[in-house]
Amino acid sequence: MKATRAKSLRSQVEKWLAPRFPTMVRVTVFSRTGSCNGRYVCVESLEAAGTRALFFFLHEGRCWSVLPPKAESPKMAADRFAT
Repeated sequence: MKATRAKSLRSQVEKWLAPRFPTMVRVTVFSRTGSCNGRYVCVESLEAAGTRALFFFLHEGRCWSVLPPKAESPKMAADRFAT
């Protein structure tokens, strides 16, 4: 349970915006990627220096990360054709 909490969207936003956690943080985009239909969000924070945007991607196991999931590569299935 603790590992899942560490990869929640909230915990990832707090991690990447620390130590100066801004007072205003909001999700500006919530959508799906075209290639693998994965989910992503864009989180914006308003700071004295300006606006900062970060993208977070949903991985297997409902974990969020700033890195997109690794694309699945094509696989050979020779066993289907063996007689």
